[in-house]
Amino acid sequence: MIKKKKIIFLGFTKIKYMPYINFYFDNIEKAAYEIHILYWNRDLQSENLSNYRNCIFHEFKCYQEDDVSKLSKIGSFLKYRKFALKVLNNENFDFIFVLHSLTGVLIADKLKRKYSGKYIFDYRDSTYEGFAPFKKIVGTLVEHSYATFVSSDAFRRFLPENRSAKIYTSHNLLSDSLLHRDEKEKYGIPSDKIRIAFWGFIRHEEINREIIKKLANDNRFELHYYGREQQTALNLKEYATQLDAENIFFHGEYKPNDRYIFVRNTDLIHNIYKDNNTMLAMGNKYYDGIIFYIPQLCMKGSYMGEKCTENGIGLECDPYDSDFADKIYSYYKALDNKTFLNKCDNELKKIRIEYEKSNKVVREFAEIER
Repeated sequence: MIKKKKIIFLGFTKIKYMPYINFYFDNIEKAAYEIHILYWNRDLQSENLSNYRNCIFHEFKCYQEDDVSKLSKIGSFLKYRKFALKVLNNENFDFIFVLHSLTGVLIADKLKRKYSGKYIFDYRDSTYEGFAPFKKIVGTLVEHSYATFVSSDAFRRFLPENRSAKIYTSHNLLSDSLLHRDEKEKYGIPSDKIRIAFWGFIRHEEINREIIKKLANDNRFELHYYGREQQTALNLKEYATQLDAENIFFHGEYKPNDRYIFVRNTDLIHNIYKDNNTMLAMGNKYYDGIIFYIPQLCMKGSYMGEKCTENGIGLECDPYDSDFADKIYSYYKALDNKTFLNKCDNELKKIRIEYEKSNKVVREFAEIER
């Protein structure tokens, strides 16, 4: 019996919060390898891992709130490095998928020394790029990777230009979502309110306080938040209570498939963020919008906002504008549904062409290593 080669996916959070793993996972012939997945259980709660049957799991259990200062996370990061290096030293892996820039930076010495040309580097967070040593390490990671994938083309500015030939774009398309494109069109539940919905990890308190303030008790709108509730979400709930806002709703944590239910009750996607990283990022909700045919609201001046305007699939707006709510209302009421559906189809078609090119790179990598 031929011994299977070993692969490991190195994640930096719980598996359910890194759906981008499927971009790589779905492009390997799983039966041909012994597959390991290392993930960080940050809330110490169990999760359903049934979608990854026959995999070997390495669970790093260490409580860590996400929405706290970078400095306060250093201790946890160093514990993660120790755990990851122990796994890599105890097993003889043939190649690696590094699923976050911080993952790569924390074990960059090991990757360069032992796995040069034998790992794929997934870059999707520019939060620490202002720290010169971090940027230098990222450059080294790109140089020694087989290929590097960025989740947003705006991130390419942080990576070495002389390595651009090995840098590709990985779009956050979930194959299961594509099977539910007609969810809103077929099963959408009408409402006399314009229902704006956010889903995902609830953070960025300041900008969300402003959104809540502008929409609170405006009888044209409802604002819904779906996502796990740490301190920021609790603060926002309290703020909505202080405003006696009867049109602001918090629904708590959800399972990935629950999206197919609440998109039926969504008229606009809240995809507004504001920090140095998210102004450049391409979030999952951008893809949800074009897949489920739901227009989205993006921060004015953000990369996603520019893409929304360029492709006619959403509205760039600024919650700090005094006429924020009126702009949203006017935009939504002026939408031509047939034109909008065509715009979504056109954008998805372009993305799928690029997505397939990237899939081919991953498949070729896995085939070479076999």
